[in-house]
Amino acid sequence: MEQKELFEINRREFLKKISIATGSTVALSSMPWLKIFGEDKIGKSAQDKVRLGFIGIGDRGSALLKNVQTFEDILNVEIAAICDDYEPNYQRAIKFTNGKAKAFYDYRELLAIKDIDGVVIATPLHEHAHITVDALHAGKHVFCEKAMARNLDDTKLMYDTHLKTNLILQIGHQRMFSPVYLDAIKRIHNGEIGQISQIRAYWHRSMNWRRPLPKPELERKINWRLYEEYSAGLFTELLSHQIQVANWVNKTNPVSVVCNGSINFWKDGREVYDNIACIYEYPDGSNLVYDSQNCNKHYGLEEQVLGSKGTMEIEINKVYSEKPPAPPAILHLINDIEKDIFDVIPIGGASWVPETAVKYSGDYIAENYKMDETKLQLEAFTRYIREGKAPEELSRQGYYASVWALLAEKAAKTRERITFDEKYRI
Repeated sequence: MEQKELFEINRREFLKKISIATGSTVALSSMPWLKIFGEDKIGKSAQDKVRLGFIGIGDRGSALLKNVQTFEDILNVEIAAICDDYEPNYQRAIKFTNGKAKAFYDYRELLAIKDIDGVVIATPLHEHAHITVDALHAGKHVFCEKAMARNLDDTKLMYDTHLKTNLILQIGHQRMFSPVYLDAIKRIHNGEIGQISQIRAYWHRSMNWRRPLPKPELERKINWRLYEEYSAGLFTELLSHQIQVANWVNKTNPVSVVCNGSINFWKDGREVYDNIACIYEYPDGSNLVYDSQNCNKHYGLEEQVLGSKGTMEIEINKVYSEKPPAPPAILHLINDIEKDIFDVIPIGGASWVPETAVKYSGDYIAENYKMDETKLQLEAFTRYIREGKAPEELSRQGYYASVWALLAEKAAKTRERITFDEKYRI
């Protein structure tokens, strides 16, 4: 089966999911960005074509470019220009586009092309802000990878410029287009798992983030994720995804964060932490408990949403009731034995009965979860360009996820409880 045919099948399945996900007022108020998929206004003329420029063609930029290529003909989109100031990436982008896209080393030359409608920015984090601001001032809609910027002031500048220019600023939080997450959020907001008492999230990898160097002098350019000037490491690369999910679940933002971090394994000259542990407090007193590290991949990644009636592990598409089916007889027997041993204490005082994790495999949240949400968010971006606007909630979700990732970094560095500075409220 050809890739374009597969895309059409996946897209039809996604549209079915949207019809389910937006079947209630609660879902529509939580996910207004989905409405665009119900409006088929794709013209096939040259005048209706959406022309995109790609700035930054590293690993992530290449993946985004290839995703758009799968629906160029279907959605009347053209990759009109590419830009990268690193020669291997520059040449790779030319090869990917068969030399048809105009190629630049300087992003400002790409922005000068009048018929470019929007740009996709996938550069290192510290370059996001000035490129985004320049693109918006040049009249281009922007899709920018998360996190938004390296510091809070630049993050706010990006958002303010988006408002001032009245152009689209969409941040790359692809879970907002995942059928599993859409179903999960709808069911959580409908009260299916009860009152949310805690969210536990983590992202564990076994990797050093270090890339081979063609020349020693390129260390900071190639391995930018390891240096504080360019990156906040685990905070902006990974936590920014999962704080967005937690904010989405809670329908609000945290009020404070405490965090510890250290370099305890990869002692190779890097400046960013290789492990972090954070606790975010939300207005209702519930917490997001978060940890991430780079030297053990056993637990992978997950967001566990714990409610009074059940639990959702959204990344693996599972939901668990607080009243699961009865366990096998042997487990009843073990529990009875433990109760007899621990429940009665001769001298009085509190009794203690061991509580182990419930052995219950749960149910699936969504039937069809093998969907490419990265592709879907890029399709949405091209549709928003055609409409000339996008739901503001997309920009707000990206903004607050970026801000709270950076505030967690500040908490780790100061070892203080960090609250929100009102000057960054939008």
